[in-house]
Amino acid sequence: MKTILIVDDHPDIRRLLSITLGGDYEILEAIDGASALAAVRANRPQAVLLDGMMPGGMDGLQVLEVIRSDPELKGTLVAMITARGQSADRLAGLECGADAYFIKPFSPLAIAVWLKENLK
Repeated sequence: MKTILIVDDHPDIRRLLSITLGGDYEILEAIDGASALAAVRANRPQAVLLDGMMPGGMDGLQVLEVIRSDPELKGTLVAMITARGQSADRLAGLECGADAYFIKPFSPLAIAVWLKENLK
């Protein structure tokens, strides 16, 4: 079973995605950038659903940059899921290496379809 890491500081969003995806994937959760990187390194998930704005010292773009700069992690599929919906924000996410960019409020089913299409 493929593993998905859900990174968001809001428990309701983690729960919504876990319920939607839990039947098809093993779900891991993290609440901030540091715990996300620790989980990625320890568990090597096939995909990361990454919030853009999180508490602590690292936001989602910084986590994404670390993932993309690490030779062992750079192939991990990463989707940004964020309230930052301006075109400049989307462009920044894609330029940092995001494979997809979903704007909150988002459709959990759209994310499930995206994962199914991209995790082969």
